[in-house]
Amino acid sequence: MFENRTVFGGFAVKDTDKARSFYGTTLGLDVRDGNQPGILEIHGTGGSPILMYPKPDHKPATFTVLNIDVPDIERAVGELNKAGVRMEHYDADPIVTDQNGILRGGGMAVAWFQDPFGNILSIIENEEASTGQRADDRQMASASR
Repeated sequence: MFENRTVFGGFAVKDTDKARSFYGTTLGLDVRDGNQPGILEIHGTGGSPILMYPKPDHKPATFTVLNIDVPDIERAVGELNKAGVRMEHYDADPIVTDQNGILRGGGMAVAWFQDPFGNILSIIENEEASTGQRADDRQMASASR
């Protein structure tokens, strides 16, 4: 029914001016005006833009609304911290983050943080892609030491 159709996501924010500043300036993403008044679009390398729309009675999502792929998660966490963005810390199985708010496992590293409206965002490093080595290979190498 919907094969070969464009798909895209979106999420609500309370204030699009504040959202433009956070997503565009603080995070350095490409934020543009959308086709409809009041709508913002986040453009990345993945194809369709992500829409942000104003909702005056906004309630933050209780799940991750946006994932950002990064080549070096420690560096990205450090840069976010310098910009005043704090990582979320989780200590309930299966999500247990380290002192920097990073969860590692399954060939990836993830850190979560909130936008000014309480929406949950994440940065993700695909450790296999960044090291050129599969996670299983690294575990075998470290086990043999």
